[in-house]
Amino acid sequence: MPNGLPMIKNNRIQIANNKNVYFVSDHHFGLDVQISSVQREELFVKWLDFVKEDADTIFILGDMFDFWYEYKQAVPKGFTRVLGKLAELTDAGISIHFFVGNHDMWMLDYFPKELNIPIYFKPTEFQINQHKFLLGHGDGLGPGDKKYKFLKKIFTNPVAQFLYRWIHPDIGLKMAKYLSQKNKLISGEYDQVFYGKDKEWLYLYAQNYLQKKHVDYFVFGHRHLPLELKINPNSTYYNTGDWLIHFSYIKYDGLQMTPSIFK
Repeated sequence: MPNGLPMIKNNRIQIANNKNVYFVSDHHFGLDVQISSVQREELFVKWLDFVKEDADTIFILGDMFDFWYEYKQAVPKGFTRVLGKLAELTDAGISIHFFVGNHDMWMLDYFPKELNIPIYFKPTEFQINQHKFLLGHGDGLGPGDKKYKFLKKIFTNPVAQFLYRWIHPDIGLKMAKYLSQKNKLISGEYDQVFYGKDKEWLYLYAQNYLQKKHVDYFVFGHRHLPLELKINPNSTYYNTGDWLIHFSYIKYDGLQMTPSIFK
C-alpha cells in the first residue's frame, strides 16, 4: 500500500508491541445536537491526536457523518478538520478502515483515493493477533426492523443510485440531508436503552453467527449505546456507543478489549 501503510493480507493484522487497535463509530458530524457538530469534530480531532501515538490500526464503524453522498465530481461540504486529520494519520503510517453506516452508505472512492482509507459495505472478519473479530456498522442485522431493511435494499440498488445522481448536487445533497436528519425510518430503529439480551438484536445476530463459526469479538456501532455482553465463555459482543452523547471507543492491545470514554 502507498504512504508506508502496513500490508494487510487476508484481513490479518499483527500489531507491533506497545501498539493498539481502536474502534469508534457514530459521530454523525453535520448534525447539531446539545453539542454542535463543529465542537464534536474538534473533540474527535483531539482524540485522533491522543491515539496516534500508539495506534497501529483504527476502525471507524460507520455513521461518521450524519449524511454523506458522493457524486463522481462532488462530495458534501465541510468536515475539513476531521478529513485533514485522517489524511495526516494515514500519511504517518497508521492504518484506518471505514465501514459505511446507514447515514453514509453512499460512499464511492473518495476515501480510498484521497485518504488511503479502504471502505467496507458489509460485516467483515479480521484476524488481529490471535483473536478473530467480526466488524460492521450493524444496521439491518438481526431480527426485526423490516421496513428499514426494505428501504436499505432500495438505497443500495445500483439503478436507484444511478438515477439519483442525475439530480443536481445542490438539490440532491440538500434533499438527502433533510431526509437523513428528519426521517426515523431512513435511520433505522434504535433505542439507547438496554432491555436485556433477549431484545438486543445485534447480540442475537452474534449469537446466531456463532452457530456457523467461531468469533472472539463482535464489534458493531449503530446502537448509540456502549455495550459489552458475554455470549459464551469465549465470545463477546461489543457496541462502540457514539459521539453524540457518550464519546466512547474501544481499545484492543493485542490481548484484551477495553471500552473507554474520551473526556
